[in-house]
Amino acid sequence: MPLDLTDTLVVGISATALFDLAEADAVYKAKYAKNPQNALDEYRAYMLERENEPLRDGTGMPLVRALLGLNRFAPSESKPLVEVVVMSRNSPETGVRVFNNIRSRGLPISRHAFTGGTSVVDYLDAFAVDLFLTTNVEDAQRIIDAQACAAAVLKPPPHSGDAPLEDQVRIAFDGDAVLFDDSSELVYKTEGLGRFHTVEDEKQNEPMNDGPYAILLRKLAKLQERLPFGADASPVRIAIVTARSAPAEMRVINTLRHWGVYVNEIFFLGGVPKSKVVKAFRAHIFFDDQDLHLDPVARHVPSGRVPYRSDSPLFSPLPASLDMTGLADDPPLLVEKVETS
Repeated sequence: MPLDLTDTLVVGISATALFDLAEADAVYKAKYAKNPQNALDEYRAYMLERENEPLRDGTGMPLVRALLGLNRFAPSESKPLVEVVVMSRNSPETGVRVFNNIRSRGLPISRHAFTGGTSVVDYLDAFAVDLFLTTNVEDAQRIIDAQACAAAVLKPPPHSGDAPLEDQVRIAFDGDAVLFDDSSELVYKTEGLGRFHTVEDEKQNEPMNDGPYAILLRKLAKLQERLPFGADASPVRIAIVTARSAPAEMRVINTLRHWGVYVNEIFFLGGVPKSKVVKAFRAHIFFDDQDLHLDPVARHVPSGRVPYRSDSPLFSPLPASLDMTGLADDPPLLVEKVETS
């Protein structure tokens, strides 16, 4: 009988988001620069020689650990609360190092998709993925454009700040262009703050349309309901950290009420930097659409950039610098493209 994951939160994550493969990426780039024809074979040999060596945690590891820990609350006969699928363009052969590191950490991950150079995006629906975390800019953009699921390009792992709490899952979201659509942000960008406040105050009782993470927020709300706690005591804590302030705050509250979604904490910052608030919240991950906010946060907290859809007036291609380890994760594709995307 097929496994029904309707009520299960399914997170897909690339190997380069789960583990820090920057060193392997650098090796491939160096080999390709010297000898493009043999670079893939040399990279494969490099990975095989090191398949039993440990890898450092990637940006997505704290969230994955915390989410998988929630399954301890699921009755043994019920469907899992959370599933994690590792999805990589690596071949199964070069992915052995990833498998070994998953086992050595005792991570209960049983599903994988190693596609040998082709994009993993086409397999998201097959694995019922709700959220895909990657370091590959092109994959994230394809997912957002297709509205397949929530997706983010992860920043490099933070190197300071407090470790996330082990007995909770804390996820922080920006509002406009993440949970909500980008229409309000477009008014702000094109007509200024004054007009933005006027429009949002006038429309405070008109719910905003779904953004790319709205369905994920609802799935997290269902996850909270499946846990044996009330929303206030739930180990899953959700925060919205937005630059909005009065008089633009009530539209957010009323939209969440319309959606029937409960969030534990909400911050209307009105110009106060997000970095200190997200750090104090001790988020396992923070999602935002702007590097202006993400870069300071990412120094302390795992963070991911949510791309705009390509047909949005706000769209501009994400910088290649965000694609930290694309080469290590998809060498066959990059033999053809010779770029990090």
